[in-house]
Amino acid sequence: MTSRIVGRTPSSSALSAARRTRELESLADDPVVDVLVIGGGITGAGLALDAASRGLRTVLVERHDLAHGTSRWSSKLVHGGLRYLASGQIGIAHESAAERHLLMTRLAPHLTRAVAQVLPLYAPGHVSHGALIGAGYGMGDALRRFVGTPDAVLRSPGPIGPAATLRLAPAVRHDDLRGAMRGWDGQLIDDARLVVAVARTAAGYGASVLTRVEALQATGESAVLRDTLTGDEITVQARAVVSATGVWAGALAPDVRLRPSRGTHLVVDTARLGGSDVSLTVPVPGSRSRFVFTLPAQHGRTYIGLTDVPADGPIPDVPQPTEAEIDMLLEVVGSVLTAPLTRDDVLGAYAGLRPLLTSADDADETSDLSRRHAILESPDGVLSVVGGKLTTYRRMAQDGIDEAVRRRALPTARPSVTRSLPLVGAWPRHRLHEIAAPGRLVRRFGAEAPFTAALPDGPPAARGVTAQELHWGVAVEGALTVDDLLDRRTRLGLVASDREQSTDAAAAAFARAGVEPA
Repeated sequence: MTSRIVGRTPSSSALSAARRTRELESLADDPVVDVLVIGGGITGAGLALDAASRGLRTVLVERHDLAHGTSRWSSKLVHGGLRYLASGQIGIAHESAAERHLLMTRLAPHLTRAVAQVLPLYAPGHVSHGALIGAGYGMGDALRRFVGTPDAVLRSPGPIGPAATLRLAPAVRHDDLRGAMRGWDGQLIDDARLVVAVARTAAGYGASVLTRVEALQATGESAVLRDTLTGDEITVQARAVVSATGVWAGALAPDVRLRPSRGTHLVVDTARLGGSDVSLTVPVPGSRSRFVFTLPAQHGRTYIGLTDVPADGPIPDVPQPTEAEIDMLLEVVGSVLTAPLTRDDVLGAYAGLRPLLTSADDADETSDLSRRHAILESPDGVLSVVGGKLTTYRRMAQDGIDEAVRRRALPTARPSVTRSLPLVGAWPRHRLHEIAAPGRLVRRFGAEAPFTAALPDGPPAARGVTAQELHWGVAVEGALTVDDLLDRRTRLGLVASDREQSTDAAAAAFARAGVEPA
């Protein structure tokens, strides 16, 4: 990594209500585009960036807000592919490790960090268990080295003793503790922040990023769009229409076969786990490849996840955890704690639906389905990018636009450039400390932190979230409602009491920015 990593774009990357209005008016005046992307999650944002950075006139529409769907409900990890190695999916494991490398060293070093994964070992059986886990960590580390991720970014795994284990994870039970295996993986400051950064970077390369705009109907050559705030409709002609709607892909392309899997996480106070800043990793009884883990997060919170169960029936806009899933997570993580967590410790919970590709020959268990991605064409010509996972969003987007270029003869022969295109705010990891702004803002905004800090002061939100952060969400990150600020720009909405304490501050941020909330 060199000091040349700078997240700047050719034109303004700021998203705002005023820009949205201007670009909707421009689209109505000239409704012919090269690429129309439907869906504003990580895959859709990645597609818009890949297309726009190739010089294609690109429009992204999202019926709600950026990262409203699955992309905000992940574990906030940038996986290196260890689980896929264990199941023999070598290609997917390599792809994950390669994309993690790009995110942590080139694309978004300011939004990622190394997180230690600590798996406690208890007698009896600690020797064989440690050897098995160590072998898995070793394979993952070999893959890390193969793709070129340096030790300065992700360290090698290895065993640690009981004292080091308790120092890193003070809440684990002491009796029969023989130490732990410690591995390393990548972690995002927040998944929704990554989506916003990718979407803003796309806007900086000329894409129109339009939230609260719904695709009422679409074919491979056109779509009817409706502004959900005004009711106005626009019929857009597009050389390629690409759906990135995840588990909702069947609404536009009924022939797409997906089997959604629900992953649930709990939100607890980090102090309840001794203030630990590592990912405590606990095997799920009866499984060789599934784990429950704790994930240190923003605002003094820790997430605990995750389940992997089939999500049958109608697909909701916001999935909900089940009581059984909450109990399962508490039981598994509680098995290694001195004072097991109870329902009273659960401050919040969230669930997300993974869009797993399936076929008639696939396994019954969703945990056994591949995380591969595919580009499928429906009979009416819509291209759907389906499957995959957050870590590999960039490769999915590259493959999707490559396919659109091939099938639709788009007016460019330029290859994808996103492997070397830093996101807004990107700055060399080893120089982040040089940015003249509070560390909290640097972790969230990178090189843009000084501009955030310079915004007018006002009432703060809960958990140390500043008035400037809220203002930035409105003026630069495209928040149109109070919920956009609390649920996706800051994540305060995950805990009901934090939301209640922050609503007035969020409303005040709109007033300071001179914007009326939608």
